[in-house]
Amino acid sequence: YCLMLAEEGAKVVVNDLGANADGTGSDNSPAQQVVNEIKAKGGEAVANGADVSNWDQAKAMVDQAISTFGKLDVLINNAGILRDRMLVNMTEAEWDAVIQVHLKGTFAPARHAAAYWRDLNKATGTPCNARIINTSSVSGIYGNIGQTNYGAAKMGIAAFTIIASRELRRYGITVNAIAPGALT
Repeated sequence: YCLMLAEEGAKVVVNDLGANADGTGSDNSPAQQVVNEIKAKGGEAVANGADVSNWDQAKAMVDQAISTFGKLDVLINNAGILRDRMLVNMTEAEWDAVIQVHLKGTFAPARHAAAYWRDLNKATGTPCNARIINTSSVSGIYGNIGQTNYGAAKMGIAAFTIIASRELRRYGITVNAIAPGALT
């Protein structure tokens, strides 16, 4: 997303927590690598290592976009992890981690961006023409064995998108979701 948006002229905040596969740690270098690639092609971008499921860090990320580039036009929620396990073997920690990253990691940035756009709409009296794009999955819409946590989170994102779209359209905010499916 970041590379495509930058190629189209967008100024981009590249967010990546850079956690290890097990969810521990953080590393800003993956985000910085994308920023370097964007800048090498003449684009504008900054790196951000926020945990999007953390309320304060999600707000700081939205605020960084606004303070760095003067405004925010689009938010793409795409953070995700997998902790695949059959329901009878799934641990509470595996459930919580996936719900935290996918569902709260969609909610927190969207909530802060929407509040910014609502306030902007109220201040100017004109619609914002802003966008939120969420990432759901066919695993959430149709279900997939071994992914009760992931599927529940992705179906939650689909429902979140429908409701947020209805709530936010009055401010000129369009909310959509994509649901890619990986087939090999």
